[in-house]
Amino acid sequence: MKRQLWILLAVAAFAPLFALVTSDAADPAKLEEGWISLFNGKDLTGWKKNEDGKFEVIDGAIKVSGKRAHLFTEKEFKNFEYKVECKTTKGSNSGLYFHTKFQEEGWPAQGYEAQVNVSHGDKIKTGSLYGVKNVEQVEVKDDEWYETHIKVVGRHITIKINGKTTVDWEQPEDFKDKAFPGRKISSGSFAIQAHDDKSVCYFRNIRVKPLAD
Repeated sequence: MKRQLWILLAVAAFAPLFALVTSDAADPAKLEEGWISLFNGKDLTGWKKNEDGKFEVIDGAIKVSGKRAHLFTEKEFKNFEYKVECKTTKGSNSGLYFHTKFQEEGWPAQGYEAQVNVSHGDKIKTGSLYGVKNVEQVEVKDDEWYETHIKVVGRHITIKINGKTTVDWEQPEDFKDKAFPGRKISSGSFAIQAHDDKSVCYFRNIRVKPLAD
């Protein structure tokens, strides 16, 4: 009986320290110097939604579903590293926009999109810089978390999926996209896409590390 009591007292004494260690380990934004969390895991403070899609916070992640819509950050960035943990469900499509601007409706007219698509019918898959450098083979799976890491320095864009580089591209000085004139390096918000009413995706640990201009 005395031994059991000693064990209970020891557990109680170390419980606060254990909780601190585990909570920090679960939040990479707290562990990486220079990084800023853009999502508090509780609500959508700092974000602004357009159109009819649904963005809700469930178990520390943003669940994205419903009709087309986009969720924009209120803050804007130019040069940065941007990390997001993503999870798709079967047949789902989404995207992570950067250097974009809030608009009331429609697909974002400005900025670039890092594709989020493992098994949706669109042949442009996760790891793509949509419409610029497309990836058609994907190494991640639906219903599993993976990390998208986007880095922009000047006109240079890199995308990594779970640490593996899928895009390493520099926008030419005279770059013009006739189909999407707003697709260019500038500065702006990040945005998360709700693509269609059959797509359900999740996002968490959304953080940014601003870099010098």
